[in-house]
Amino acid sequence: MTRRGEKLLVAAAVLLLGITGVPLGITGAPAQVEEVNTIQDLFARLRTCWKPPPPGKARPIDITVVVSFNRAGEILGHPRITYESKDATDNDRLQYRVAVMEALQRCTPMPFTDAMAGAAAGRPFAVQFHGRKTSPPTQERKA
Repeated sequence: MTRRGEKLLVAAAVLLLGITGVPLGITGAPAQVEEVNTIQDLFARLRTCWKPPPPGKARPIDITVVVSFNRAGEILGHPRITYESKDATDNDRLQYRVAVMEALQRCTPMPFTDAMAGAAAGRPFAVQFHGRKTSPPTQERKA
């Protein structure tokens, strides 16, 4: 890895650790006000907060982050990147890591129902983010 690549990865690590001055899990207005009652609701809410970097900044890649929440819906500990597309450049990785952290910040604290707060607290969730927003699946009808 080049020295520049190492510097980019260190910068991404700093962002991932929340040392940017903006505490992870504390944001302005949440993306939605509906309560999160199921795991499906959790992933649906995260999808609404996802904004991949524009194609001019980074090539589309897939990235997976493992994140946990406390009962209040705030991020517990530090999110951890567990997968990135293997053909990604250092710049692609950096841009997508920043986009993932921004998505998590936009979506937290999660407005968990009491039941979901108890079920989700401390549980790790592997969340996949894709380089391009995908449309919801359509049902084909055969004539």
